[in-house]
Amino acid sequence: MNTHDRAAQSTLTLPLFEQLQVSAAAIRAHTGARRPTVGLILGSGLGAFADQLLRPAAMDYRDVPHFPVSAVEGHVGRLVIGEIAGVTVAALQGRVHYYEGHDLLKVTFPVRTLILLGCHTVVITNAAGGINQAYSPGELVLIADHLDLFPESPLRGALDPRLGPRFPDMTRAYSPELRALAQRVGGELGMSLREGVYAGLPGPAYETPAEIRMLRTLGADMCGMSTVPEVIAANHQGARVLGMSCITNMAAGMTGEALSHDEVTATAARVRATFARLLAGIVAALGRRP
Repeated sequence: MNTHDRAAQSTLTLPLFEQLQVSAAAIRAHTGARRPTVGLILGSGLGAFADQLLRPAAMDYRDVPHFPVSAVEGHVGRLVIGEIAGVTVAALQGRVHYYEGHDLLKVTFPVRTLILLGCHTVVITNAAGGINQAYSPGELVLIADHLDLFPESPLRGALDPRLGPRFPDMTRAYSPELRALAQRVGGELGMSLREGVYAGLPGPAYETPAEIRMLRTLGADMCGMSTVPEVIAANHQGARVLGMSCITNMAAGMTGEALSHDEVTATAARVRATFARLLAGIVAALGRRP
């Protein structure tokens, strides 16, 4: 075992907050002294947005201490720090998921790192199945609230008050102010943005038609296998969150067609330009806020 491996192994026993500090320090050392103020989590098929950042500095997740690495198609696994309209952002090209075998502490580790880097506003995106019958594939929907159907919480376990309180309030988990800003930007771009409730499920099997009927009864407009744990952790750590779903397919039983990840990535690719215009406009508007 070489010196680097021994050093890496020795940090595995660090408490979560210290692990986050090690990761943040490694990112700063690799990407320079720029302090990002907006964090972006780019979901399935949406990671190409980071390629348009100005003055980019990139780092593979594999090179960030303690960072989990995804093996899911459509998730590049790279952190990019760059600029949009003078705003310094840190973008995660892809995420890891609970269904890959990671616990939720690991799933939420990247968003917590972004916040420690200075990103007190976080935009979290995903590819979602449409449950609301008014939705259509390719539509972008702002998340107004969620249903947490994961079998555990990212806050389960010992409390570290340096990260947040024991019982964080989730009444405004998706910032109304940020949703209003996104609606204003969308209107300026000629986009009509719906708002809906996102149901987060563990996966990886797609939902059955009966489960989709259940979710509709519970009030869900769309569903997916991510986002909710990250939103909980981000709120716990004091960040403002804007959530956005790309409806990549209608959920099980709604069209009679089988579901596939290929459809998810193909639809995300089709709306990539629209998504990029909206997200760039939102970041620019954040930079204009007093």
